[in-house]
Amino acid sequence: MTHNSRYTVAIHMLTLLAFCEPDLLTSEYIAGSVNTNPVVVRRLLASLREAGLVASQGGPGGGWRLLRKPQQITLGEVFLAVEEGALFPLHASTPNPLCPVGKNIQGALTTVFKEAQEGLIRTLARTTLAQLLQDVKTLAS
Repeated sequence: MTHNSRYTVAIHMLTLLAFCEPDLLTSEYIAGSVNTNPVVVRRLLASLREAGLVASQGGPGGGWRLLRKPQQITLGEVFLAVEEGALFPLHASTPNPLCPVGKNIQGALTTVFKEAQEGLIRTLARTTLAQLLQDVKTLAS
């Protein structure tokens, strides 16, 4: 899975957990829905657990479940839980400090990129997992 699909896969997994409530789902079951390796699913579930969105129960009949109602989970929260680093990273290597553009471009971009990421998260925060689940159910019928 590419870094860019982590967020989409995390939303898929949470929507599946909401769809199947109150049943607990194994990482293998979730991986079957996502069509990826269970190891990938477990890594994302660990990030979602750290963010307080999911919990696991061990033993026979165990699996994963949501910790909060789907109406209480926003897509903004999911983004913050699984995306690492800046959405718009600056140069991999420092631009030439002797060039007037190279010397100042990162400073000029920092504020723009920060505001863009904050705007994206605000927009995502307006949609809950419950709304997304309703859309999925509507499309399925």
